[in-house]
Amino acid sequence: MLEAIIGLAVGGVIILVLLYVRLRRAFRQERLARHDSWDEMMVGRLRTQGYHPFNAYRVDFFLGLPNLEACQAVRSQLEPEGFEVDVKPIQDQTDLPYSLNASKSMQLLVPDIQAFSRRMSALAAEYHGRYDHWAA
Repeated sequence: MLEAIIGLAVGGVIILVLLYVRLRRAFRQERLARHDSWDEMMVGRLRTQGYHPFNAYRVDFFLGLPNLEACQAVRSQLEPEGFEVDVKPIQDQTDLPYSLNASKSMQLLVPDIQAFSRRMSALAAEYHGRYDHWAA
């Protein structure tokens, strides 16, 4: 009897873990799709304003980070890739009190911008921050 209860409990835990993993994966894919469609929409908007896709433009990526150590770690990864990085404290923010601006001259091609947005999202998540999109 006790073995049957333990077996049911273990089976229930396994089912809950699998459900959690699948939901988490689905949420991550949905979030990435939202970023990708936002990037595509913004590139399209810039093109209607006269931005030519094969010209290089300065693109600024914005991240909110929790401390100077996180800012320095992100800076050390981005500067070797040709990004200019600027960090400023944000007075009104208590959860993410630092703003990191990473700038690079690049073409406004949707796949490239989407790849950079995914990279910035991953960096922000790695250092417990938030990716706040980009501007050109």
